[in-house]
Amino acid sequence: MKLADIPGGQAVFVDANLFVYAFAPDPVLGPPSERLLERIEQHEVQGFTSSDVLCDVAHRLMSLEACAVFGWPYARIAQRMKSHPAEVQQLRRYRQAIDEILAIGVQILPVFPRHVLAGTDVSRQSGLLMRDAVLVAVMQENGLTRLASHDGDFDRLPGIVRYAPL
Repeated sequence: MKLADIPGGQAVFVDANLFVYAFAPDPVLGPPSERLLERIEQHEVQGFTSSDVLCDVAHRLMSLEACAVFGWPYARIAQRMKSHPAEVQQLRRYRQAIDEILAIGVQILPVFPRHVLAGTDVSRQSGLLMRDAVLVAVMQENGLTRLASHDGDFDRLPGIVRYAPL
């Protein structure tokens, strides 16, 4: 299903990739991702994410910004940023994006050790990697069944309805 198919008034958990597509922006996946964020801002859809997803978004946007500003290749970008703290201190856009996510009203759910433990069970049952499995554990604890994500791995989970940009 597509992001545009999310019924009005429903709650949806937003995965990191959708935020990155909207704020990077991606020429193909960005517009539908931006429309979802607009729907959340207009209270047409309730948007949720988790604190660890928000950290992932910040890191990815910081990395993309560093590549764009300094002309660095994306390969080994984390190592390059660690080696150049003065340049990292110059980056600003990733913080603006996080501020915008918070301003539109996406509700940030906390991640606790119990979610990590539950995530290990989700991972063993589904084959998801831990970051995605923890996301599912947070969704399950909060009664969320709709997920906005471009990641097809979530389609293996019964009870989760995934909405993709395209």
